Amino acid sequence: RLVESGGGLVQPGGSLRLSCAASGVTLDDYTVSWVRQPPGKGLEWVSAISGDGYRSFYAESIKGRFTITRDNAKGTLSLQMMSLNFEDTAVYYCNRGEYWGQGTQVTVSS
Repeated sequence: RLVESGGGLVQPGGSLRLSCAASGVTLDDYTVSWVRQPPGKGLEWVSAISGDGYRSFYAESIKGRFTITRDNAKGTLSLQMMSLNFEDTAVYYCNRGEYWGQGTQVTVSS
């Protein structure tokens, strides 16, 4: 399974770092993604990173503010989020194919 952590309450303009750890599932060599679900809305793809970590992809809405990284030695995935705004409020999920974490809540509020 996948386990996300690092969510919380942050003021507009603030930063958070999300992490995803794998247990019983490997992330190695797989493209893995962050997906979010804003309150009352559907799932929104945020970012993905290739299995080797050399290629990363971002949704236009977060490009330049979020950075996805991975540590294959540790089997972890991270999402550094900066300049957060109200529209970034969502439950953030780590995803590898059919595997999903339980999500971590990010709330941007003043």
